[in-house]
Amino acid sequence: MEYRISKRVASLTPSLTLSIDAKAKQMKADGVDVIGFGAGEPDFDTPQHIKDAAAKALADGFTKYTPASGTPQLRQAIADKFKRENGLDYTPAQIIVSCGGKHSCYNVITATCQADDEVIIPAPYWLSYPEMVKLAGATPVILETSDVTAFKVTPSQVRAAITPRTRLFILNSPSNPTGTVYTPSEIRALADVCIEKGVLIMSDEIYEKLLYDGATHQSVASFGPVYKDHTVIVHGFAKAWSMTGWRLGFLAAPLPIAKAIDALQSHSTSNPTSFAQVGAVAALQGPQDHLPLWLAEFDKRRQYACERLNAIPGMSCCVAKGAFYLFPNISGSGMKSTLFCDQLLEQAKVAAVPGIAFGADDYIRLSYATSMRNIEEGVNRIERFMRESAA
Repeated sequence: MEYRISKRVASLTPSLTLSIDAKAKQMKADGVDVIGFGAGEPDFDTPQHIKDAAAKALADGFTKYTPASGTPQLRQAIADKFKRENGLDYTPAQIIVSCGGKHSCYNVITATCQADDEVIIPAPYWLSYPEMVKLAGATPVILETSDVTAFKVTPSQVRAAITPRTRLFILNSPSNPTGTVYTPSEIRALADVCIEKGVLIMSDEIYEKLLYDGATHQSVASFGPVYKDHTVIVHGFAKAWSMTGWRLGFLAAPLPIAKAIDALQSHSTSNPTSFAQVGAVAALQGPQDHLPLWLAEFDKRRQYACERLNAIPGMSCCVAKGAFYLFPNISGSGMKSTLFCDQLLEQAKVAAVPGIAFGADDYIRLSYATSMRNIEEGVNRIERFMRESAA
């Protein structure tokens, strides 16, 4: 029998971050000494009080369906977080809990975009954004940036890209893959263009707590009521609480959009895992003393790796201000990113993600969410690889 795959799904590009990570793990399982810089998840364990809360909920039999968009307790806890940390007033009805931050992004794009719509995405971008836009039947409009401008898009670029078909502008700060953090004034200037043109903003703020060098995060929705009315915030528990496998994301939206996403989720995944949601309440309401320790360790790794990479002939690296990624320029190697990463893995046994996956073929992404020992050895191997490639 000949099986027919839908055009939208057939057009998708598989996730390079997941495929690189899977290949590196398989090589390790085969006994190869691979240093992996591919994974986009903290290498720290989920804080114990969060695990204890979920384990108790499981033991107590909290294993049935919850409301499709999350338990009332968790939605209230998220609304409280936005009020406490971001100065934003949302009702629980405006909060949707999903099966991961990725799911939240997909829900927003699917609920607000359709055929003939355009979505503006600054590059480098998180690799799933354009694919989600295509799944919604809409068209990604990519705005190029580079390390010369610290990977920041300008209001004039956004203005020039907006057409009558523009529905959504995607903002990700702190950024995956670059670690770029827009200043509050830069975010407001971008939002002003979107408001003037009637364009909705999807603000991906999942890395908001991972900041360095005095960088600050301010949600685009917090500048005033009109900004909030033009913004959907997507977020999740994966990064700041190391809960990647828990698959819990959330979003805050104007009520009509939240209602649409609630309906969408009720017919797709239904509710996120019941007992995991109890753990998420503990994450928001419990102690946060893990985070300064994690940030101090991330910062030490970031500074070391960035300094070492910038000392390698043929490479240069912007100083990331957030998240846990570096995005070095490898154009001096004479190779584009896929060939570079293939040879780096085969010859140096170092796994990195090609920048082409993020719309930037002269770069690679390195995650420093790994031990300092791995970083030291991995950068040593990259240095040798670059030296031997140039010989």
